[in-house]
Amino acid sequence: MLKTNAARILDGLHIDYTIREYEVDENDLSAENVAGKVGMPTAQVFKTLVVKGDKTGIMLVCIPGDAELDLKAIAAFSSNKKVEMVPLKEVQPLTGYIRGGVSPIGTKKRYPVYVDDSVSNWPVISLSAGARGFQLLLTPADLIRAVNAGLGSFGK
Repeated sequence: MLKTNAARILDGLHIDYTIREYEVDENDLSAENVAGKVGMPTAQVFKTLVVKGDKTGIMLVCIPGDAELDLKAIAAFSSNKKVEMVPLKEVQPLTGYIRGGVSPIGTKKRYPVYVDDSVSNWPVISLSAGARGFQLLLTPADLIRAVNAGLGSFGK
């Protein structure tokens, strides 16, 4: 079993998690596809998006797999006037992770992390373990503690 950087960090924090491995489809890295492969509703599988605020710089936002990011909501919540998605080519240099494998845990540099408050609807959520084909399953409270996340309504 692959031990990702995110998993090593969770081990160091004594946080329980499970890694669920799935077969990657390079042509479909969508949260819906991943949810189907790990056997969970898409709303329970959280995707991590990399955004840039005009005041705060780089931030990570975790939203349900079936939602779109509300840029105005994250801007207001994070004290930015404007927030935009980071171009795909900048994601790996900034985070150390590739598209389809971005985890809010264990990025190259620590960035502020914001998690959609719908996370509290679930006893356990799934998010990228930091590599394509691997999902971390953990409790919302443990995710929030691991990354010191801000909670708000960011999906639409």
